[in-house]
Amino acid sequence: MQIMIVDDDDTQREMLQGFLDNQGYRTLTASNGEKALAIFRTTPVDLALLDNRMPGMTGVTLLEKMKTINPMVHVIMITAFGDINTVITTMKLGAVEFLEKPLDLSILMERIQDIEATMCREEDVQQLQQELEQKELPLKLVAQSSSMKEVLSLVSRVAQQDWPVLVYGETGTGKEVISRLIHLTGNRDKEPFIDINCAAIPENLFESELFGHIKGAFTGASNNRRGCFETAHGGTLFMDEIGELPLALQPKLLRTIQEQKVKKIGSEHDIPVDVRLISATNRDLRQMVEKGDFREDLYYRINVLEIHIPPLRERKTDIPILLDLFLEKYSKNKFSFSPDAVDALIKYPFPGNVRELEHIVQRTVTFARTTVIQARDLPEEVRRHKAVGDVGNLEERLADVEREMIISALEKTGWVQTKAADILGISERVLRYKMKKNDISKQT
Repeated sequence: MQIMIVDDDDTQREMLQGFLDNQGYRTLTASNGEKALAIFRTTPVDLALLDNRMPGMTGVTLLEKMKTINPMVHVIMITAFGDINTVITTMKLGAVEFLEKPLDLSILMERIQDIEATMCREEDVQQLQQELEQKELPLKLVAQSSSMKEVLSLVSRVAQQDWPVLVYGETGTGKEVISRLIHLTGNRDKEPFIDINCAAIPENLFESELFGHIKGAFTGASNNRRGCFETAHGGTLFMDEIGELPLALQPKLLRTIQEQKVKKIGSEHDIPVDVRLISATNRDLRQMVEKGDFREDLYYRINVLEIHIPPLRERKTDIPILLDLFLEKYSKNKFSFSPDAVDALIKYPFPGNVRELEHIVQRTVTFARTTVIQARDLPEEVRRHKAVGDVGNLEERLADVEREMIISALEKTGWVQTKAADILGISERVLRYKMKKNDISKQT
């Protein structure tokens, strides 16, 4: 990362440059806004640390000019004369952070590392989206929220490996879509993607489904049959709802993963298989391990790499884009949602997640009498939630509202706590206390 330091105070500028150089960053310096702009026009800059009060051009004016040249540059404003109006102005212009002098270098480093992580995530997402466009994949993904951008960033890295992946999240969050995306953007994309739903197979047929059988192995086995591992050879086997796998079969699955060999029912011979395993679950496998319902050694075998899909209620900025996506998919006429309908949907908690939203769009466009869908056209459960909300203890309801507001503010600001605190009208220290109290973290 290349960082430009702009400050008319020679001592401050040199101190920051020495500190950042020692941290391994490449640095550029300027003593005023005019010199900074001259450098910025000709040299790539990832992050600018701007003093606000300087002779001639102020930091706020410099920020505005820099954003005109390159809207993607990240900026941290640093000043000894912080006030709320300056904060609001710089944030509107696109500053990432606002720090006051004397600088706490540990906080500065924390902010720079957050920006680095954001830049890496955005680069991963951009590369993945380019790959999707080049391959013309039959998948459309929505990642407006920071949490879904993080998921796509993980996918872009996980797809290049062959290690087992565990995708977990609530029902309807899109675990199968993410699993298919891992396969289609990896090095096995030309090979089979075989999916098996562990919750939909009778227990007495499970072993045959996974490993196959030979003719005469049991009553009704009139022919040889290949199992899912053989069918997926060279490609990917997706085991959905793996938490439903019978305990008696788990040792055999563990052996297959370890040795990359399967033994059909009734056969004495092993068959080599080359399969990339992706598992998905909406259950807490760690808790199942503690209760003895899932083997611990198998858990660690399938969970080499892990991806959590956040529920829709925690990524509400994705809802308007998902609405457009589903309207394009399911409506023959040019339907649209009115602002009050969108507002009602954003406030609804979606216990069924993205799948529920998709079904709501299907139902709504089927029964709507006009092409502009109003709040009154939405299903009863959505209208009822908007009208009365959840019933419960007042203290608990207020706590829920507080938690939702904090998460929403953090997502809007890319989990930059200083900016989120400003939006909420509280100090960063109070925000951190409330995050700890409500058990809120970036993985929430």
